[in-house]
Amino acid sequence: MGNLTITVDDESLKRARIRALEEGTSVNALLRDFLDAYAGVRRAQKNAVSEVVALSRRSQSRRGGRSWTREELHERE
Repeated sequence: MGNLTITVDDESLKRARIRALEEGTSVNALLRDFLDAYAGVRRAQKNAVSEVVALSRRSQSRRGGRSWTREELHERE
């Protein structure tokens, strides 16, 4: 994970810290979330999840009516 150094007015940082504390978070977490959203990280994650769900729905593995017994699932050779 990379580090980022920014310059912010002291009063702005003080107010941001107070507000973040009131919201149960930190300025660092807020900036990280903002940068993730700005860079499209969450969008990419949502797209990946959607693709996995779509692949699962198209999967043939649930078709055929085969159900496994507990013994078959835990069978050891």
